[in-house]
Amino acid sequence: MPLNIKGFRIYPGFLDSLRQAAVVTDLRRVVALAPLLSPVTPGGRRMSVRMTSAGRLGWVTDRSGYRYQARHPGGQGWPAIPESVLAIWDELSGVRRAPDCCLVNYYGQGARMGMHQDKDEGDFDWPVVSVSLGDEALFRMGNPCRGGRTESLWLRSGDVVVMGGAARLAYHGIDRIRFGSSRLLPKGGRLNLTLRVVGHEKMPETP
Repeated sequence: MPLNIKGFRIYPGFLDSLRQAAVVTDLRRVVALAPLLSPVTPGGRRMSVRMTSAGRLGWVTDRSGYRYQARHPGGQGWPAIPESVLAIWDELSGVRRAPDCCLVNYYGQGARMGMHQDKDEGDFDWPVVSVSLGDEALFRMGNPCRGGRTESLWLRSGDVVVMGGAARLAYHGIDRIRFGSSRLLPKGGRLNLTLRVVGHEKMPETP
C-alpha cells in the first residue's frame, strides 16, 4: 500500500534493483540523443540540476520562459520515452492515456530544487508520476498555495510518487541529496523522472 502524505501517493521501493538498472540503461540512450543541459530560469538564474526530456514534447526553461516544445534546444527531436519508463506510468497513473513528456533531472553533488508547482500543462486533472533513481533525496511537500505547513520525506532509489487530485498543484521540492548514498549511478547523483500529460484534452470521466 502506498503512503499518503498531503495527497502525495508514495510507493516506497516500487522498482527493484533489476528494474532500476534497466531504466538507467534506457536513460543512457535518451541522454546520448538529447544531452543533459544546465538550464537558466527566465530571471537569469542557472539551475543546479541538469535536465533533458523524452517523448512527444520536452520541458525547457530559458530567458524566454518555461514551456514545452517539440525539439531539444540543440535542434533535434526528443527521443521516445523508453518502454521501461512507460510501464511505470501504466502501473501507477490510473489513466489509460500515455504521457507526452518524461522530464529527466540529474542532481549532482549540492544540487537542489526549490519549492514549485508543475503548472505548464494544459489540464491539471491528469496526474504526474515521479520516479527516483540513485542517491537519496529529501522531498518537501507543501500546499496548493505558498506557505503553510510542509512535510518532508527521504526518497530512495526505486521510490515512485504520484501527484494527483489535491496534490496535483501542491508546491514541492528537493531540499538536498545524500550524495554517494546509492551505488546505482557509478559517479553518484540522483535521476528524477517526471511523466506528464501536456495536452489540453480533459481527462475522461470515471464510468
